[in-house]
Amino acid sequence: MRRNGWAAFLAAATLGLATAPSGAQTYPDKPVRIIVPLTPGGATDTIARGLAQRLSAMWGKNVLIENRPGVGTIVGAEAAAKSAPDGYTLFFTEPATFVINPHLYKKLPYDPIADFAPITIVCRLSPVLAVSNAVPAKNLAELVAYAKANPGKLSYGSFGSGSYPHVAMEQFKHLAGVDLLHVPYKGSAGALPALLSGELSMLLVNMSVFESNLKAGRLKVLGTATEKRLQLHPELPTMSETVAGFSIDAWFALAAPARTPDEILDKVHADVVKVLGEAEFREKFLKPHSVEPGGMSRQEFARVLKRDLEVWGQMVRVSGAKAE
Repeated sequence: MRRNGWAAFLAAATLGLATAPSGAQTYPDKPVRIIVPLTPGGATDTIARGLAQRLSAMWGKNVLIENRPGVGTIVGAEAAAKSAPDGYTLFFTEPATFVINPHLYKKLPYDPIADFAPITIVCRLSPVLAVSNAVPAKNLAELVAYAKANPGKLSYGSFGSGSYPHVAMEQFKHLAGVDLLHVPYKGSAGALPALLSGELSMLLVNMSVFESNLKAGRLKVLGTATEKRLQLHPELPTMSETVAGFSIDAWFALAAPARTPDEILDKVHADVVKVLGEAEFREKFLKPHSVEPGGMSRQEFARVLKRDLEVWGQMVRVSGAKAE
């Protein structure tokens, strides 16, 4: 009986192994593509390519970047959402895709929650408020006081209605009780020269946009829009230290089509976290863009998405932003 029982156990175990999902054990066994819904060359694309390089080396399979820009990341998001949920299409994007677009457009070709499986936040951005040297303010309190004394005189730049700098600055105006003129640009390539010349008063974008000009004394950075002070620039106060309640959470994240098997999602997550722990990757791809490494769990990222969807929705309503 004992021998027969042991034989039956072995047979059942062998059958279980044969029929168990083998996704994580064999994945990937062919090239993987990462859709980036923006044009090549920007920070989102550059960091995605760095991640793809490291995953290629780790997996022994090509990990290819496919740029699918258009309509505020919607073109790329739709392509990713409608891809086969087999782990061979991943999606690397900025927060607008998931937490701003749903509040700007009456109808989207994707659902930010139902159509994607969150993997992790790869890195957090460092949005800071820079002001022109022409603005007579050395800190945020002085800027707010000057703006209140000169309503409508100061301007701020953005990358169009509904972009995160626009939505964030309208929230800042609301909380600080100031009147600022919104001037949209097509990108930092147009906004930064205007800021340096004094044509534009202020701009809230990632710290990397200002780094070299800040060192050269051609502009001033008054604070960070993040909830906590930046690891790379701990000397910078948060804007909320002066304007209570003002902070934003901006990030680059990795997701997959909904219904991608959990064992594959877990493997991708674990390997991305390994990459983020590499000093060489941080130094080469994160530090130059003034971003801080992420790596939170899949479950935590899912909670962040739902929270940020609500938070940014409130800010969009305050901003009055409309899809262009």
